[in-house]
Amino acid sequence: MTKPPDSDLELSVTRYISAPPDTVWQVMTERQTEWWCPLPWQAEIVEQDWRAGGRTSMVFKGPDGEKMPQDGIFLEVTPGRRFVTTDATQRDIDGEWRTSDPFMIGIWEIEPEGAGTRYTARALHWSEEKYKSHLDMGFEGGWGACADQLVTLCEGRKL
Repeated sequence: MTKPPDSDLELSVTRYISAPPDTVWQVMTERQTEWWCPLPWQAEIVEQDWRAGGRTSMVFKGPDGEKMPQDGIFLEVTPGRRFVTTDATQRDIDGEWRTSDPFMIGIWEIEPEGAGTRYTARALHWSEEKYKSHLDMGFEGGWGACADQLVTLCEGRKL
């Protein structure tokens, strides 16, 4: 976990992946259900409209029947490079905009590094309270586990 000096409300994880950026991007965007939640949790995709303003909706499912809806929008999708989401505003199934109690802006990005790819995921929080809540939820362990799962898949190994 790192906290850049210019932002006391940012959390991040980064990993080096021994795979080319196009492979990493494909796994990040087309195989999200396999890495997005720390096992044994699962992510069920409701909708992923991969464009700025498009809806992103999932349900996180826990091993004991827990369900955590995750709804928001894409703020940016730059194919092969990064995608950015927020839960500050959402689009419902009919495409109508609605507000929500915002938690964060999420940024997932990749860049070539040597013979592989540098993956970085960042969470920008709206308040100190949300930042601390994310830490208490286990940001480091959770997002770190997801990053490790992504590395495993991109490098052609089984989870």
